[in-house]
Amino acid sequence: MTSIGFIPLRAGSKGIPGKNKKKLLGRPLFCWSLGAAIASDLSHIYVYTDDKDIISFIHKEYHWTDKITAVHRPEANATDTASTEQAMLDFIDEVQPDFDLFCLLQATSPFTNASDINACMREIKNGKDSALSVVKTHHFTWHQDGTPQNYDVFNRPRRQDFDGLLIENGAVYATTKSALEQSRNRISGSIATVLMSEESLTEIDTLHDWDVVEMTLSQKLKQNKQPAPITHLVLDVDGVFTDGCVYYGSDGELMKKFDMRDGMGLEILRQNNVEVTVMTSENSEIVASRMKKLQIDHTYLGVKDKYSLLQRICHDQNIDFSNLAYIGDDVNDLANICAVGWSFTPQNATREVKAHADVILASDSANGAIREVCEFVMRWNRRFKQI
Repeated sequence: MTSIGFIPLRAGSKGIPGKNKKKLLGRPLFCWSLGAAIASDLSHIYVYTDDKDIISFIHKEYHWTDKITAVHRPEANATDTASTEQAMLDFIDEVQPDFDLFCLLQATSPFTNASDINACMREIKNGKDSALSVVKTHHFTWHQDGTPQNYDVFNRPRRQDFDGLLIENGAVYATTKSALEQSRNRISGSIATVLMSEESLTEIDTLHDWDVVEMTLSQKLKQNKQPAPITHLVLDVDGVFTDGCVYYGSDGELMKKFDMRDGMGLEILRQNNVEVTVMTSENSEIVASRMKKLQIDHTYLGVKDKYSLLQRICHDQNIDFSNLAYIGDDVNDLANICAVGWSFTPQNATREVKAHADVILASDSANGAIREVCEFVMRWNRRFKQI
C-alpha cells in the first residue's frame, strides 16, 4: 500500500507571525511533524506551501532523505479563508501523486510521533476507510442553555468511573484514496479513532500557548531519558569547540580559537569505544580542517535541524537517545539538549540552554569544556562495566 503524507503550510499567520518557521526548542515548528513523518512508515511526504523560505530550507536541510518533496502552493488556496480540504484536492489535481492512503498532518501539532501516524495507517490497513487522532478528556461539558452535555449533575461520577470524551486534536487524519475521491473530505466512511497524549490537545494560537507547548515538550523529551552507557558523544562547534567568536578579514572567515586539551580528551574517548560526532549549522572550511586534524570522520556541516539528524543517526546505528551525550550552547541545540541521555553546556553558554542542560560545566568553551565532558563520560561509563 503506497501511503503519502501531506503537510499544508501557509506563509501568513495572524495570531503568531511566521508561526510555521518560528523555532520551538530550536527547531522550526513545522519540523516537528515533518520529522515524525520521516520516521514513520509513510512512503513519501509532501510539504505544500507558498513560503519560499520553507521550500529552500527543505531542499537544503533534508537532502539526506528522498522521502520529502516540497511543492509550491498557489496563493489562491493559501488565504485565511481557504479550506484544508481544498488545498488537499488542489494538490492532488496538480501533482497527481500515486497513492492508496492519504495522511494529512498538521504542522501545529509538535507532539505527533511516528507511532501516532503508523497507528492511523494501521487502522486503514485493517479495513477502516479513515482514521483520525483524538485525545481523551474527563472534563464535564455544558450546553449554552445551562444543561449538562455529558453527565448527571445529581450523580456526578468520579474520574476513575467516568469514560470521558474523545476530542479531535487536529494532528493526524488518514483516509483511503477511494474514500477521499468519493467524499472529498479528510475523513469519511467507517472511521477509526487513535488516542494521543492529552497534552497534544493544546493548540498554538497565541504566544502564551507557544510557551506552554515549549515547556511541556521539553519535559516530555526529558522524561524519556534512561540510565545507559554513553556510546556516542555529539558536539556543536561554535561556542563549544570555539569561544564563539569568529575573526573575519577582507577574504572572509580567517580564524577560530580551539583548545588543544579538548582534542586529547576526544582521542581518549575514542580509545574507549565512544564514537565522536560533530554537527554544526555553519559550513566552515576552518571547522572541516580542524575536524580532519582530530580524525573525527562523522562531521556534519551546515545542519539547521540538528534534532532530525540526531534521530537519523539513532535509527541508522540502532541506538537509543539515552546512549548519547550532547554538548551545545545556543537555542538551536535545545531539542538535542532535552532529548539525549546526558546533556552539557559550557559555563559561558546562553541562559536558555543552561536552563535545560543536565550539567552546566565549570569551564568555558574553548577553555577545557569538552575535556571536562570527556572525563565525565569516562566516569559515568565505569558504572556499566562488569567486574
